[in-house]
Amino acid sequence: MKIGLIGTGMLGNSVGIHLLRSGYGLTAYNRTIEKTKELKDNGAQIVLTPKEVAVNSDVVITVIKDSKAVTQVSFEKDGIIDGNHNDLVVCDMSTINPLDSKNISKKFLEYNISMLDTPVMGGPNLAITGDLVMMVAGNKKTFSKCKDLFNTIANKVFFVGENGSAHAVKLAMNLQITLLALALSEGITLSRAVKVDPKIFLEILNSTYFRTGMSENKALKMIQDKYDATFTLENLKKDINIISETSKSLGLDLPMIKKAEEVYGKAVTEGYGKLDYTGILAYLKKLNEKI
Repeated sequence: MKIGLIGTGMLGNSVGIHLLRSGYGLTAYNRTIEKTKELKDNGAQIVLTPKEVAVNSDVVITVIKDSKAVTQVSFEKDGIIDGNHNDLVVCDMSTINPLDSKNISKKFLEYNISMLDTPVMGGPNLAITGDLVMMVAGNKKTFSKCKDLFNTIANKVFFVGENGSAHAVKLAMNLQITLLALALSEGITLSRAVKVDPKIFLEILNSTYFRTGMSENKALKMIQDKYDATFTLENLKKDINIISETSKSLGLDLPMIKKAEEVYGKAVTEGYGKLDYTGILAYLKKLNEKI
């Protein structure tokens, strides 16, 4: 199976490197060609259009910013559909509005192209070792055809239903990330305000049922003001916007994500967007620096 990759940011690059190391042939495209250098050095064929990716691939994986970008690389000039051929499959690993995903998949079907939602959890550090968690939605026969590929990319793969549903679950997962990062940051901020060493707060937290992977693996770096990005705050803010849009379109009232959208929005405006998403603590520290 020949794989195509469109989008070689932090996640896409790591997925691509792992596929190459796993023996897959890979053709890659990115708008900024400099971001394909590591893939090229590891044996990927680098091309100049999404069309060329499709021509050279059985399965094309898209890992890009949003629904608009997915639509552009799919249907505009020299897009994926211009490289269409028998049994071409598109797997969208971006984080996008599930309603947009449904519409994009329907448009692909007009060209006899099957599209699967394939968002993942875990980030670049787990992508490079094939230890992501993947949610898949779409045609079940297409899912079965791609199962070996998915098992290479992820150590857990969940089929969740029709197109759009996997992206909805991904948003639900990113909602957890959003609120956990805020809760952890506010707990650290409160502990500091009463002169308690935040390491003690974390030790207590991690001794209880309420510990999380974030509190165990990221929190110590947070209190040391280390925010090397695996998933930037501005990217999480983009996903929070999508959660809000999706909940509104479904007629849902999710009050906590509304407040989080406000807080993360202010953090981005104040210049914290390029930090890891846990850098929301740095914003709260600045907000409360008088204490």
